[in-house]
Amino acid sequence: MHFFCLLFSMMILPFFFLSAHSQEREIFPLAHTYSIVAVDSATGEVGVAVQSHWFSVGSTVPWAEAGVGAVATQSFTNPAYGLRGLELMKAGKTPQEALEILTREDEGREFRQVAFIDAQGNSAAYTGPKCIPAAGHITGKFFSVQANLMLNNRVWPAMADVFRNSSASLAERMVEALEAAEKAGGDIRGKQSAALLVVRAKPTGIRWKDRLIDLRVEDHPEPVKELKRLLLIHRAYEHMNAGDLAVESGDEEKALQEYSAAEKMQPENLEMKFWHAVALANIGRVEEALPIFRQVFNKDKNWKTLTPRLIKPEILKVNEEDLDRIMSLD
Repeated sequence: MHFFCLLFSMMILPFFFLSAHSQEREIFPLAHTYSIVAVDSATGEVGVAVQSHWFSVGSTVPWAEAGVGAVATQSFTNPAYGLRGLELMKAGKTPQEALEILTREDEGREFRQVAFIDAQGNSAAYTGPKCIPAAGHITGKFFSVQANLMLNNRVWPAMADVFRNSSASLAERMVEALEAAEKAGGDIRGKQSAALLVVRAKPTGIRWKDRLIDLRVEDHPEPVKELKRLLLIHRAYEHMNAGDLAVESGDEEKALQEYSAAEKMQPENLEMKFWHAVALANIGRVEEALPIFRQVFNKDKNWKTLTPRLIKPEILKVNEEDLDRIMSLD
């Protein structure tokens, strides 16, 4: 047994040290997996979604830059494909040209699986002949799906079919593609982590503003289901953020609309309930706010402690009488 383990290590470890530059030697993680890179033809948003039976797949496989495109690098993962692939596309290379340049330089190319897509929706992919089967890819306008070490060869076609036929927003469409992969058989080893990355169509010049969605499930028995749950929460907090901006600008009606929309999406979330109540109180609808405040206070007394602290910064805009009514709730 010890001899077999040593022999296996001697055979397989060298491939961890192959990079896109033959003179470099670095250790790269395995990420046998399925993924999708895609562009929303209506909004121009660019994204990547991925799942793997490997810890923290989101830290190595998905790459994207606003106005440039996206990359998924998997199998015997080489992060250089992500970083340099985006650089090449930004410099004017097509996805196919960038892919050819990097695979030509890479001594470990036979073990790689890579997909590129540019901001115009042109895609290219490569599945090395030594990727563990079932392995393959499908490219099309506005997307590429790819998978290796799958239970069967129906996984990536199922992803392509679902993505083509969905009318949802880009992030939701990509998660639907991951769900389709699971239903078709998924990774032969099982499930562990997943990630979703979406960037703007055009760069703002501020990197953190360009990243619209960046969600990771590092270690979970049902990573795609968890990713879908997190995406729903993310959408609810988009309304919360819009509500906060409305508060900053003094638009209390807009704040109420946004906080209310968030609460409808996450009805058990105390944060959303509380700010909905604050927004109601701020426009004089204290009677409607009181039962919501009561629900929140009954669940967690710290929200009651917080409430009067909002008066000085003028986040809660009520008179002393109404504040007393709120604070007298039990």
